[in-house]
Amino acid sequence: MNEQDARAAVHQAIGQVAPDVEPADLADGARLRQDLELDSLDFLRLVETIYSTTGINIPEGDYPRVATVGGLIAYIAGHA
Repeated sequence: MNEQDARAAVHQAIGQVAPDVEPADLADGARLRQDLELDSLDFLRLVETIYSTTGINIPEGDYPRVATVGGLIAYIAGHA
């Protein structure tokens, strides 16, 4: 999966988990929990949605690496 596909997957997953988040808020530096206001349950649903749509499992130890939109995109692109 290239970066463009990973970006599309992340944007789609965020749209499913947090439909009230505006696409303009999905800058690479946007922090998922703080800037997009995803609570713990939303974040876990996002990880599960990523897994179900891409097959990429994000273990809990890697959560700090996927704390931002850009980090999540890079993680998915690197693990596909």
